[in-house]
Amino acid sequence: MDRKSENYCIQDNSKKMNKMSEEVKVFAPGSVSNVGCGFDILGFAIDGVGDEMILKKNDENEIRINPVNGYESLPTDPKKNVAGVAIQALLDDLGSDQGFDVEIVKNIKPGSGIGSSAASAAGAVVAANELLGRPYSRMQLVDFAMKGEEVASGDIHADNVAPATLGGFCLIRGYNPLDVIHIEPPKDLWCVVIHPQIEIKTKESRELLSPEIPLKKAIRQWGNVAGLMSGLYTSNYELIGRSLEDHIIEPQRKVLIPEFDELKLSVMEAGALGCSISGSGPSVFALANGRETADVIAGAMDTVFRRTELDYKIYVSKVSEGGVKIL
Repeated sequence: MDRKSENYCIQDNSKKMNKMSEEVKVFAPGSVSNVGCGFDILGFAIDGVGDEMILKKNDENEIRINPVNGYESLPTDPKKNVAGVAIQALLDDLGSDQGFDVEIVKNIKPGSGIGSSAASAAGAVVAANELLGRPYSRMQLVDFAMKGEEVASGDIHADNVAPATLGGFCLIRGYNPLDVIHIEPPKDLWCVVIHPQIEIKTKESRELLSPEIPLKKAIRQWGNVAGLMSGLYTSNYELIGRSLEDHIIEPQRKVLIPEFDELKLSVMEAGALGCSISGSGPSVFALANGRETADVIAGAMDTVFRRTELDYKIYVSKVSEGGVKIL
């Protein structure tokens, strides 16, 4: 990684720590990717749910993943665990053989559509970087977290790990080299996420997608991405709402999500700016102008899903401004 080529640096929101610290605890937030029209290129972090992680230095020169609290079925082999792979990518780039013990309290269910693997990867590299004296900026850490995310999704993408690491909205302009555009969220922008307690694997969800896009649909989608970016930069909530339309991915994937059409209709009637699938699902998100409207939207979501036999969780949250937090 060429540190000299970096032209962006986010302010580190961590507390000052002694460089000789042997242990650090972090909160790694969940994230919403795609954000309607921005398939694979756009995401934002949420404060309402996230993983907690503790990293400790060890003298064994190896990465050890403790059984994951909450989801013991997740791999503890560091070569198969997203946190282990992300940390190893950082160490390889740094030329270090420092060992770490990793504890993860997994509050984001795998396959939830709200960035479970991204949270673990982002939290791991931020914590390791902290214990190593912060040799990398937050922006540089995205590259390492992305390599961990690849273990879970089977592909390299940063639309979850970038916002989880940096906070706010992140637009992934390109990958060779990685080019992330960070956007501060409008101050009154709130997010409501409903997570039906079913699992949809990203790999399986991608298999539903057509490899071809009609030109007219593509043009409408490009217009919405541009409009959404403009709305975010100018805090134009009405423009944000007009632009939160997905003409390509949502129509193909919504069949996987129970009650999706009724849910979307209900939250739009409740005052949502827009509503769409979070990541590959099954979670669904809605954006709102202000906490009061967000609470009304949460109530509408609850009303729809109370009529089903599914368990579900609802999160009401502002968009995370800082990404992974040192606790």
